[in-house]
Amino acid sequence: MQPWKEKIHDVIFEADTKAGKAFDVLLLVFILSSLLVVMLDSVLVLHLNEDTNQYIHDTLDKIEWFFTIAFTLEYILRIISVKHPMKYIFSFYGVIDFLSTIPSYITLFLPGSGSAFKVLRVLRFLRLFKVFKLGSFTTEGKMLGQAMKESKEKIIVFLVAVLCMAMILGSVMYVVEGGENGFTSIPRSIYWAIVTLTTVGFGDISPVTPLGQFISSIIMILGYGIIAVPTGMVTAGVVKRNLTYTNTEHCTNCSKEGHADDAVHCKFCGEKL
Repeated sequence: MQPWKEKIHDVIFEADTKAGKAFDVLLLVFILSSLLVVMLDSVLVLHLNEDTNQYIHDTLDKIEWFFTIAFTLEYILRIISVKHPMKYIFSFYGVIDFLSTIPSYITLFLPGSGSAFKVLRVLRFLRLFKVFKLGSFTTEGKMLGQAMKESKEKIIVFLVAVLCMAMILGSVMYVVEGGENGFTSIPRSIYWAIVTLTTVGFGDISPVTPLGQFISSIIMILGYGIIAVPTGMVTAGVVKRNLTYTNTEHCTNCSKEGHADDAVHCKFCGEKL
């Protein structure tokens, strides 16, 4: 890799260096500022006065395009500074960078649709963990992800069991309440059972018969136990994990992270770090 590309790579990708951390902090300030512009543009009070409406809109639009151009240049520099651009483009952070850059350009072809897409820029706050090198948080996040992956079969079986329980209890409540008091159909009764089991309790449907209230009380108590089950599954998986890679160094060849602190070569492709 050419020296100037290496310098760009160290600044843009490496949060461990002084210049890299300063760049990422500046980038986060830009992200927060651009989100603030999007939020202000959605405040109707700012647009009630016809005399100032166009001025406010034009000002916010200019500021938004400033951030868009800045993010576009940053995205292009990221692509230029890696050995294999396609690997970065289709990497996790590469996709996030792309999604957070295109919203303003979409408005050129679909006017009025940009505000919703611009909020995607908040995804770039995922870089916060790398910027401040919160190693413990990075490790815990990886541990949680691995634990959930290992427990997915158990969680799926548990969710199927809960769904079956909700269907049975909902059908029972439909019969007990006689199709009245909101329990006008089995699907609506199942909806009530799910809301009750999850302890949400909207209150839009409620039993009035003594037997129905008794059954609902049992369902509420079951709900607390149901919430604890998946938590225990994931916790058990976390206990088994003992991940040690907290380094935020970025491989210039495969655009992957997650190396050990004392790593000399990338564990994914063998490239020297």
